[in-house]
Amino acid sequence: MLTPMRSGTLTITLACGGALAYTISKIDLALRERIGMPGFPAPPSSYEDIPNVAAAQLGNAALGFVLVLLTAALFRPPKHTLTRRLLLGANWLGVAMVGAGVVGFTLRATGLAPALGEPASGAAAWISLTVGAVWTVSWALASHGARRTPSV
Repeated sequence: MLTPMRSGTLTITLACGGALAYTISKIDLALRERIGMPGFPAPPSSYEDIPNVAAAQLGNAALGFVLVLLTAALFRPPKHTLTRRLLLGANWLGVAMVGAGVVGFTLRATGLAPALGEPASGAAAWISLTVGAVWTVSWALASHGARRTPSV
């Protein structure tokens, strides 16, 4: 028998999916020893400051996995007020950071901020932006819902 989804399950799942997509993209870039985001290659001068590109991207992938776990914790937020506030604070900080990245890359993609790099030239950039936007919105909704819904 199918049971109805608990409020917030979809938004938490989408947010976890966004963090997982980020993690996988960073592992792919590490394997190819590339900097940037899918659809947004870094300029060649960027490589001068990073002696081990693969290690740097694997570090980003590890951060992405931490974000998956942080977001997944919203499925059952702690009952203890302080712990719950710390979890929500960390999630809202993540929402703000990812949201800022999405805004920055959108400005770059559209050519409105040429100092950030070349405008988007392929589907990968727009797919990355779409995933980032869905991730940010769903994560914000999930974080807001966890604030209102005590764990049972």
